[in-house]
Amino acid sequence: MNKIILMMAVMISFVTFNNANAQLRIDVTKGYVEPMPIAVTNFSGGNASEEALGRKMATVISANLNNSGLFRTLNPESFIQKKINFLSSPVFSDWRAINSQALVIGDVKKQRDGKTKVEFRLWDVFSEKQIIGMSYNTKPDNWRRIAHIISDEIYKRMTGEMGYFDTRIVYISEKGPANKRIKRLAIMDQDGQNHRYLTAGKELVLTPRFSPNQQKITYMSYYKNKPRVYLYDIDTGRQQILGDFKGMTFSPRFSPDGKSVIMSMSKNGNSDIYTMNISTRKVNRLTSNSSIETSPSYAPDGKKIVFESDRGGSQQLYVMNANGSNSRRITFGQGRYANPVWSPRGDLIAFTRMYKGKFYIGVIRPDGSGERLITNAYHVEGPTWAPNGRVIGYFKEKPKGNSRQANLYTIDLTGHNEKRIRTPVDGSDPAWSPLN
Repeated sequence: MNKIILMMAVMISFVTFNNANAQLRIDVTKGYVEPMPIAVTNFSGGNASEEALGRKMATVISANLNNSGLFRTLNPESFIQKKINFLSSPVFSDWRAINSQALVIGDVKKQRDGKTKVEFRLWDVFSEKQIIGMSYNTKPDNWRRIAHIISDEIYKRMTGEMGYFDTRIVYISEKGPANKRIKRLAIMDQDGQNHRYLTAGKELVLTPRFSPNQQKITYMSYYKNKPRVYLYDIDTGRQQILGDFKGMTFSPRFSPDGKSVIMSMSKNGNSDIYTMNISTRKVNRLTSNSSIETSPSYAPDGKKIVFESDRGGSQQLYVMNANGSNSRRITFGQGRYANPVWSPRGDLIAFTRMYKGKFYIGVIRPDGSGERLITNAYHVEGPTWAPNGRVIGYFKEKPKGNSRQANLYTIDLTGHNEKRIRTPVDGSDPAWSPLN
């Protein structure tokens, strides 16, 4: 569905409900944040079906907030005030008594036109002021997405940063023995729901990446043992060949404006970085070196590119201008560095580091300062950023009989709150979408 049409179908109206501009806020700049206690009540309704939908929405919102690591939703059994009139103020003393710092209430009503109206209010319990109130009209089957949008609003108001719950993750679904691994392109909501496969598994697929407008994916596939770069339209299911190259092709990614793709191509045994204009298919070579240069990723403003190269004798990270000029090395630690990806905020670059038989996910500033390792395992790789630049996704892999087991994870930028994303079978190489 076209993004503009989708927004019209999902989010119709905004209501302030006497917003008193409360100041309750989580400071996410600290190294570790003690989760804020917050109460999320079941959304009310006028009948049993509306109340059932309200309970499901509250469950999704609670799970989102808990999984962020910044909130701790309270057990509904501890609630003293059992029922709240949506249009009235809560009994704040009842919520202070259970140490709830914030309160979420909501209401669900089915409309005559078949749509569902969902309203919610976020309260600062201690100041007894409303932080925000909003209203949405949507198709009934969009309820889960509305719950994600509400979660994002709560996150934004309480942290001062954009949320990331109304997003999707594309990844490589894997199953089978190590020497005959079936790999399919799959997509799901960031919480693992609404899972579906995009390819049938007849050809090997690798390195899926979202377009900035999030309606298209670029990825690499082997067709008759030859590498091809494809574009896949998520809404229509149509795919087209972006390039059918003579040499090996690696790690295609979109430019920030979505008009071109940057990738590594191997010619005559030498791997360099190229861009291709999606409309004209014109190819432009950015590096010319006898070393292996691959895994390019643009800065969000499109002015710089980070990539990996062994031009200095070992696998390290380099940053250059978007036209290929002024290349400089930014990593000097022990071991090898790979898979760089620029944060959507532009302040950090995530990477994989390999040292003494272990793999690490870390971050570093674009000038090479402030390197920090945030997680490690037998094999951990493929970092991808949530669109707010606060959470990193990746995959972990370990041997399992004659095969291997690979699972998707997320972790906070601080290195806390590691969470596994459940998938039907093994998963690797995740890529996070922009906000929907």
